[in-house]
Amino acid sequence: MAVVTESDFLDDLPVVLSASRLSQPVSEAPAAVTVIDQDMIRASGFRDIPELLRLVPGFSVAYTRDNTWALGYHGMGDAYSRRLQVLVDGRSIYSPHFGAVYWSDLPLSIDDIERIEVVRGPNAAVHGANAFAAVINIITKAAAQVQGSSVSLQAGEQSMRGLTVRQGGGDASLRYRLTASAREHDRFERNVDFKSVADNGQYFEAGKTYFVNGRMDWQLTPDSDVMAQFGVSQGDWQAGRSLIDQSDARRLLEPTEQDSRALYLQLAYHKVESARREWKLQAYYARNRFDADLLLDLKDTNAPFGVLLLNQYLMQTRSNIELQVNEQWTPDLRGVWGGELRQETVSGPHYYNTRKTWRGELARVFGNLEWGAHERVLLHAGAMLEHHYFTGTDISPRLAASFTLAPGHVVRTGISRAYRSPTFFEELGNQVYQLESGDVLDLFTVPSDGLAPERVVSREIAYVGMWRPARLEFDVRLFDDRIDDFIGYERDDYDATDGLLPGRTREFKYSNIGKATSRGGEIQLRWRPVDRLDVSAHYARAILDTNTTEPGFNEDIPKSAPRNSGGLFARYRLDHGWETSLFVQCSETEKWLTPGDETEAFTRVDLRLARRWKWQGHDVDAALVGQNLGNDYQEFRDTNVFSRRVYGSLSLAW
Repeated sequence: MAVVTESDFLDDLPVVLSASRLSQPVSEAPAAVTVIDQDMIRASGFRDIPELLRLVPGFSVAYTRDNTWALGYHGMGDAYSRRLQVLVDGRSIYSPHFGAVYWSDLPLSIDDIERIEVVRGPNAAVHGANAFAAVINIITKAAAQVQGSSVSLQAGEQSMRGLTVRQGGGDASLRYRLTASAREHDRFERNVDFKSVADNGQYFEAGKTYFVNGRMDWQLTPDSDVMAQFGVSQGDWQAGRSLIDQSDARRLLEPTEQDSRALYLQLAYHKVESARREWKLQAYYARNRFDADLLLDLKDTNAPFGVLLLNQYLMQTRSNIELQVNEQWTPDLRGVWGGELRQETVSGPHYYNTRKTWRGELARVFGNLEWGAHERVLLHAGAMLEHHYFTGTDISPRLAASFTLAPGHVVRTGISRAYRSPTFFEELGNQVYQLESGDVLDLFTVPSDGLAPERVVSREIAYVGMWRPARLEFDVRLFDDRIDDFIGYERDDYDATDGLLPGRTREFKYSNIGKATSRGGEIQLRWRPVDRLDVSAHYARAILDTNTTEPGFNEDIPKSAPRNSGGLFARYRLDHGWETSLFVQCSETEKWLTPGDETEAFTRVDLRLARRWKWQGHDVDAALVGQNLGNDYQEFRDTNVFSRRVYGSLSLAW
């Protein structure tokens, strides 16, 4: 039996880029980072990218409606996940309209992901205003990693079907990969016990999504390269309720069909000038379009109005160019600096009561330094200066210090300030329901009076350690986040003649409504006692408090994070290519913010059994996955019932 040495263990420590834009081991990063590698992704059995965040301490994950997902980190999660920065190969993918991430129409296969780095905590000094609570950085596989052909199939309960085809080729200097995928699913149980008599029907969340993406990596010279990517997706989504009692107009205003279109183009040039200096220039363009029309005759309802014309057309674009320069000035001092220019546009007649296209320009400059002040002391300093089209100029600084107590044992302390600028809808939203005649049926939201950005001051102390004899890594973090100018909505009384729907006597307007705090701790473990076994575990505890002008938020925010949550993920490799894995997640009661419900505590158990082997020159990977093998549980709404389901997958590569 081979002896496990210290160098063998240290070689397995992940090196991350997301915490400071500098390549560094997790023990030297200025913030807490969780790495989800491709082996974990494959062994988890998850087929939706957001579900991978169930492996991260402090994260809440739930499917909402209309083929969208909600994410929260230590609370304050809603349907739009506005306080998270999400990147794919450096391309920001959150929506300028709602601030949401449209995971379901993201033209990306989960099989094309190399790793996901999750920075736990504010990181606006590095990634800008939306890096308010956490950063999710998805890094895809280079073309050279997926040469040859592959086909992957999935089929199972809840109408789950999936097909992914991938081709990679090229030569030593120019390589490419091309992926095409088609998926369909029915997310929840259709027959559920609804909260009101009028809802006694079927509730469905079914969708079909198709996409094509490609990547090219071109080595121009030994010290320069170009990366180009594109992606196109189309979604045919169905959602809503099939009601027995259709007499109430308020319950008929949700279109049951939605078409989605998305595309992106990305180009990056990377140059290594010397051993001490390299730089990258990147540009991308992204567009998301949604179309959900509804023509509804309300003449036979309890309050006859006529014919409702609901046009939920929405177009969003983002154009971005960024320069990043990495430099090593001395053996103990290095840094990264750069800048970014961005234009965002939004158009949606239903959401803004105009056919105007709103535009906004954003500019940023940033810099981060790392200084080895002593062989046991590593200091970090950084800041982002940002001018936003709604809120003007803000600066987001961060200071952190890491102290090595002994080899493999590091204590880190840090303080940072981050901002979150309002979205287009928060600032300008004017959502109306109009009749075919042009008359206003209902006024739902009105524009704000001018919003200040949310501001958080985050303090943390962490202990990152490695117990080498047991091959155990652990990361313990205590945090204190204090938020000012929290953006929520106010409910104001208005003239009854403006609100025509029965039971509707209030309009909504986004405002800076007060303060919130989040305090707690989390622990993350990874144990690999032998080569066959890999165990990850995490636990988080969060306590929230708030002081706002809106009683509803004062009641809901403290319940918006489960007081205690945790998870376990274990993989064991058997002989002859067999592998099994177990995932367990436990969460206490949680209140999702607008428009979510309070969901009950749950325990979810997933099992996966898989085998890899060779067949006639093909690499074959077959798996059987059982998800939620215990009791049903609720996601986001009490009508979203996630039941036990099983699916199988088969992949061939050659």
